[in-house]
Amino acid sequence: MPAVTPAMVARSRGLSGPRFSPDGRFLAWTLTVAGRSDIVVAPSDGSGPPLVVTADVAASPFGGFTWAAEPIGRGSGGVPQIVYAAPDGRLVAVPASGGPLRVLSPDGEAAAPAASADGGRIAFVLERDDSCDIAVVPTDGSAWPTRLSTGADWAFDPAWAPDGRTLAWHEWDFPDMPWDASRIVLRAVDGLVPSGGPRVVAGGGGDNGGRDNGVGDGAGRVACGQPRFSPAGDALAFVCDRTGWMNVWIADADGKGARPLLDEPYEHAEPTWGAGQRSYMWAPDGSAVALCRNEGGFGRLVVAAIGGDPRPIGKAWHHFLDWSGAGITAIRSGGVTPPSVVVADPGAPGVRRVLASAAPAGLMAAGPVEPEPVSWTGEDGGAVHGLLYRPATSALGPDTNPPMIVYVHGGPTGSSAVTWWPRHQFWVARGWAVLAPNYRGSTGYGRAYTQALTGRWGELDVSDVAAGIRHAGASGWCEPGRVAIDGGSAGGFTLLLLCARYPGLVRAAVDRYGVADLFDLAETTHRYESRYLDRLVGPLPEAAALYRERSPVSHAAAINVPLLVLQGDRDTTVPKAQADALVDTLRRSGSTVEYHVYEGEGHGWAKPETVADELERSERFLTRWVLKR
Repeated sequence: MPAVTPAMVARSRGLSGPRFSPDGRFLAWTLTVAGRSDIVVAPSDGSGPPLVVTADVAASPFGGFTWAAEPIGRGSGGVPQIVYAAPDGRLVAVPASGGPLRVLSPDGEAAAPAASADGGRIAFVLERDDSCDIAVVPTDGSAWPTRLSTGADWAFDPAWAPDGRTLAWHEWDFPDMPWDASRIVLRAVDGLVPSGGPRVVAGGGGDNGGRDNGVGDGAGRVACGQPRFSPAGDALAFVCDRTGWMNVWIADADGKGARPLLDEPYEHAEPTWGAGQRSYMWAPDGSAVALCRNEGGFGRLVVAAIGGDPRPIGKAWHHFLDWSGAGITAIRSGGVTPPSVVVADPGAPGVRRVLASAAPAGLMAAGPVEPEPVSWTGEDGGAVHGLLYRPATSALGPDTNPPMIVYVHGGPTGSSAVTWWPRHQFWVARGWAVLAPNYRGSTGYGRAYTQALTGRWGELDVSDVAAGIRHAGASGWCEPGRVAIDGGSAGGFTLLLLCARYPGLVRAAVDRYGVADLFDLAETTHRYESRYLDRLVGPLPEAAALYRERSPVSHAAAINVPLLVLQGDRDTTVPKAQADALVDTLRRSGSTVEYHVYEGEGHGWAKPETVADELERSERFLTRWVLKR
């Protein structure tokens, strides 16, 4: 029996957002188990056990938290409070030693809170049905939030200057997404109110009319993000793709004199799919920056002195970086490394302490496989990249090439990186190869590679994946004709079109909450992605013919590949109605389709029992249609 079971995959825990307390004595992180996220606090030197402080109200898994230096009440031992976003959208505060909650923002959806240096004010993202702004609220709850951002459709990731007189944030306007064109903005603050207007210091252009300060092309076709002031307040850092790669840039505190910290052909950040990304962090004395570099899908932690050369500190991906006198903390993960809360020594490469791990021990004992970077030529002659996981033995028997599952990532502005993918290890342990294509439109290979999908979603992604499957068979990565394809959301969209347009290329497919109807998606999806298709396909009504041509439901009758469709009944991103319409058309045309709806699940699975059931269903389905036919 294979060592990696569905239960092992389902019982993996989520870890995110480690942050040092202002004095560096404590470390907090978010732990997600069975759909509930809690904030855990522990001594940063590992001298004591972790304490769950969110007993009454859980944390939002995506909202983030911040330490506020102001202690709460007597008997707290000087332990500060933690301000965090709750799943119901409220911004709340709790003593880091545990205690009663205080509500700071009662309505809207809060995210990415950031405390001023004195702990008296919290800046945060406040999203409502028709807006997304930067707001400020007193930490003691003595007043309701006031809004500081003006005019932009979206504003993320507020950051205080150390003196508390200036806020920086990241903003952009529809129809752009933040990786298309976005800006860094500064605004002076007097207490809770602005003193003067907002000022664009990087990016600029676009519909908001701002001009950049040397970081942009004047038309706004530059992406920025993650503004952070240096500890002394004499410099401002942010990420920017002005050079064609999303690198860390350093500017004066007022945004002038911006230049790349490292001008190199590697990405230093991932796409802004939500607030709170921390892919780089200042050293406590401001003399250097720690960053996570994407090297062809593989992560590497690097420390770069200001004006000096980069120094590697550790392999693997390091997310949610923070740096204090105790070291550099992050969530570290890799192909054979489960996510862990670590504290790395910036002066001793490879030296780190592990405070928590996310994977059951059995997954590590099973011997996970590291993928290898691969590439092939697209149908138009362009280079396409991906990752290949090879099994030790083939499910088809000795001396044969293995069957293969092609995993198509979502987004589509996302990527398959060498992080911890237990579902891939599940299939590799059963003798399947796994190919994870990073079709053009994926991130991690420079701005031009990502922007190549503009206006071509449902065309270029599909042909790039098809070319990868043919190359895999010709190169001996798999047994030709024994290939399945799997994907969720945008990945489901791509695989459905591939099944319709390339008959016989794959033997079976698993579609998880995939996009089937572009018209419905444009009308019903959440506000963040409500204009996403304007760039990927075209604006409506002008591009209506393209929407019809590229909607998988329009071609469902041409799909003769056995298809397993899995859908959550509470999915608001790709509603269940899309899967219903797809399955109805497939059944009327006589196609082989299995359909299962998971009650209480949304866009992705939160319940361990759902994760386990999906893998069990998929294994039965693919064994029948790929291995035994």
